Parts: sequence; C-alpha cells; structure tokens
Amino acid sequence: MPLYPLAIGLTILANVGYHLCQKAIRPDVSPAASLVVTYAVALVLSLLLWPWLGGGEGMTVALRRLGPATYALGAAVVLIELGFLLAYRAGWTLGVAALYCSAAVALVLVPVGMLAFGETLDLRKGAGLLLALAGLLLLTEPRASAGEPTEARAGERNPGP
Repeated sequence: MPLYPLAIGLTILANVGYHLCQKAIRPDVSPAASLVVTYAVALVLSLLLWPWLGGGEGMTVALRRLGPATYALGAAVVLIELGFLLAYRAGWTLGVAALYCSAAVALVLVPVGMLAFGETLDLRKGAGLLLALAGLLLLTEPRASAGEPTEARAGERNPGP
C-alpha cells in the first residue's frame, strides 16, 4: 500500500482512538497521573518500534541529531493531551471538541505555512478555510454567563468556547 493513504489512514484511526480514550478517562483520575502513564506506554511502544523505524542506525547516533523542535514537540503534545482532557471534563462533546480544535488549528496554520514555509493557497483551499471559519462560528454557542455553559439540549453542556 502506498505511504500517502496509509499515513493519513493511520492518523485518522489513531485520532479516533485518542479522542475516545481521552473522553473515557475517569473524572477522578489525576491529569498528571494520566499523562505519566500515557507517556510511559508511548515510550515503551516507541522503543519496541525502533527496529522498524530507527533508520538502521543506533539510538545514540539518532538522539544526538535531535534539535530544539523535537523537545518543543514533546511539550506541545503534553499540552494538547492536557487541553483535551480538561476540555472533556469541562463538558465539551466528543465530536465538537475535536472538530473545533482542528478547524481553529487549520485557520492558524495556513498563514503560518505561507509565511514560514512558502506554502501556497489556491482558490479551492481558500474556500475550504472560509467554510472552516463558518463551521467554527456555527459550533460556538453563546454562554449564559461568563465561564458557565448553557444548556444546548436537555442535559447536554454547551460545547462552545
């Protein structure tokens, strides 16, 4: 199977599992404990995958080549994990939280990609961004009072920011 569809398929499958697991974490579990165990499992899995993904070189050689972006990525991933865990605990619904964040991230990354990496934006992609912005506006519900969720439907908390 070609790498292009395999890579995105794996990403979609993993994201679905990610959000289902995040939503299922018990509310009485410490976020810090959850993150520690999550990353311990990730470390073990990464070490087990090394023979296939290590590029044929030793770990020491590979680790010496790492730059600041790898360490910043580690911090970003922990903050993403914590953000979604807290969002679900605050009452965001499963699909809306993921969709809202993905659309917002896309809207931020398009100009960053253009300015920092010389990426281009054609008319079709621009239209897609406008639809993403419209989606964010439609997903955002007004709050009854600052910081308090409104009842969108009986028993459901407001998923908006």
